[in-house]
Amino acid sequence: MEDEEKFDVIIIGAGPAGSACAYILAREGKNVLIIERGDIAGNKNVTGGRLYTYALELLEPGLYKEAVLERKVVSEQIMLLTEKTGLTIDYFDESEPSGALPPQSYTVLRAPFDEWLAGKAEEQGAMLATGILVNDLIMKDGKVVGVKAGEDEMYADIVIAADGVNSFMAQKAGLKKEWNSHEVGVGVKEIIELPAEVISNRFQVCEDEGVARTLLGNTDGVQGGGFLYTNKNSISLGLVLSPEALARQKRSIADIYQDFKMHPAIYRAIEGGTTIEYSAHLVPENGWNSVPEKLYRDGFLVIGDAAGFVINTGTMIRGIDLAIVSGVAAARAVLAATAPSEVGPEYVRTLEELHVPATMKLFAGWPQITGMERMAATYPAMANEMLRFMFKVDGTVPEKMPKAMYQIMKKYVSLGQLLSDAWKGFKAI
Repeated sequence: MEDEEKFDVIIIGAGPAGSACAYILAREGKNVLIIERGDIAGNKNVTGGRLYTYALELLEPGLYKEAVLERKVVSEQIMLLTEKTGLTIDYFDESEPSGALPPQSYTVLRAPFDEWLAGKAEEQGAMLATGILVNDLIMKDGKVVGVKAGEDEMYADIVIAADGVNSFMAQKAGLKKEWNSHEVGVGVKEIIELPAEVISNRFQVCEDEGVARTLLGNTDGVQGGGFLYTNKNSISLGLVLSPEALARQKRSIADIYQDFKMHPAIYRAIEGGTTIEYSAHLVPENGWNSVPEKLYRDGFLVIGDAAGFVINTGTMIRGIDLAIVSGVAAARAVLAATAPSEVGPEYVRTLEELHVPATMKLFAGWPQITGMERMAATYPAMANEMLRFMFKVDGTVPEKMPKAMYQIMKKYVSLGQLLSDAWKGFKAI
């Protein structure tokens, strides 16, 4: 092996984690190769589509202004659904002066965003090789020293796995096992094209403003939930469900998703739109509980989705920002280490400095709450019926509020079940 054949760092995967890592390393003069199995960066990625801007600010202050973003999120919505009714909580915050800080988050479309970020890494000097599938790691004396792609072998001081939720490289390195069914959700997503002015009118936002909505209920009793994000000229709509619960119901996620789409509250938002993209994917759902015990071995790191850095509380979904931050942590570790053997411990230290483990641990109990069987149907139905009573006017004398609420509750759960679920939820958080 000649010196010129060896890279400082090889990164497997050109998603947000891999490209963010490459951006910093190349900017600081490292010889970096990104290997992407898709024909272009982003065409293999399936994410709902929301980016918190603080992550891009870690790469370079003001970089978000150049990014391929859709709409800044000005409205946070939570919707609880039954078959024909819906309860929406809509929150907005205009307490910060306009322009004082970067908007907290934007909706994004992964294909153009990933291609843009990979391109920015190339501008800094990283080499991007697309359409190449990495088959294996090259080991020497217990250390990862390179990768194999078909008949080709490429070598580096450090190999970084940013190859997504099904990280075969993390498995090859012995850091990660295959997912158990309770650790992942099965997700489907559509991009539904609509004129920009139609989206703005339907969601009552200005031209560059958008909505992030999480949805619970109307999934045939299967645990999970949905999301809706408004883009410039499209809507990202998706559903993520428990594979175990799907198997028990003996229904496909595609069938449940079609019923979900036809709910009046959702259909009114997408009516007249044209589906321009449909995709399916596994989604990490178990948060910190599924992050590998070790995130490195000699010559090798795992970042982004490959490391399980995803948070889903049912009201907040975070993945892209944590991927970018882990890529930043990996790059800083490579730059700070004086020898390849020091990179792994430095990576863990830098992740802690950037608050990734602490943040994920804070939400570690939420999968127990969102995974409760009654969260999928019982509680959304109960909440909607309570609201129906509050708003119903038919000329008769209504029952007193406390009695009516108690009677509605008893239709769905016993007081013991309610208290038990409340206690489980309290302990989980």
